[in-house]
Amino acid sequence: MNSYFVTGTDTGVGKTLVSAALLHALAKHHERVVGMKPVAAGVVAHGDDWASEDALALRAASTIAVPPELDNPVLLPDPLSPHIAAARAGARIDIAELARRYRLLAQRADAVVVEGAGGFHVPLSETETGADLAQALALPLVLVVGLRLGCLNHAALTAEAIRSRGLTLAGWVANRIDPAMLGAEENIAWLQHRLRAPLLADIPHSESPDARAIAIQLPPA
Repeated sequence: MNSYFVTGTDTGVGKTLVSAALLHALAKHHERVVGMKPVAAGVVAHGDDWASEDALALRAASTIAVPPELDNPVLLPDPLSPHIAAARAGARIDIAELARRYRLLAQRADAVVVEGAGGFHVPLSETETGADLAQALALPLVLVVGLRLGCLNHAALTAEAIRSRGLTLAGWVANRIDPAMLGAEENIAWLQHRLRAPLLADIPHSESPDARAIAIQLPPA
């Protein structure tokens, strides 16, 4: 399967945008593509119910509809770190169960894009993190780097953490989230040398980015 796990250097760096862009790119080659947000913290009103804004964006970019218990099995009300949001909701995030839901989802699709929560090591419980989830799924990773001051350290540490888990960094995306950042081109050049993975897209800053309009390459096979 052509499936990927999307992580980021931090929260708010554009993981959902990149995940949706990957889904659109995969849909050019596969009939059944679907996004998955295993853990979402924070909800918006959706009809008569509540939903994750991230999960809704992934559903809009998918070519098949699936039950929410498959594409967003853990939905937590408060926009906090997942382990805190889960504790407040009286819930427990079970990585083995999330992996089982992923496998059920993958049976329905030709390609799945899984969007992690926050950064790579975001806590999911008192003992497990998003890195443990990525390792359980064993998918190649796409790293979203939010271009702003400090991103070089965050990106290098995340790439090192990914590889230390025996996982593959399939590619990375530069997302220009800070339009006033100085030296953006020099930062990208350093990251291209240091990350040792292909640059899949260089996304310009936009107040209302459109995932369909992003020229993103699929990671090499």
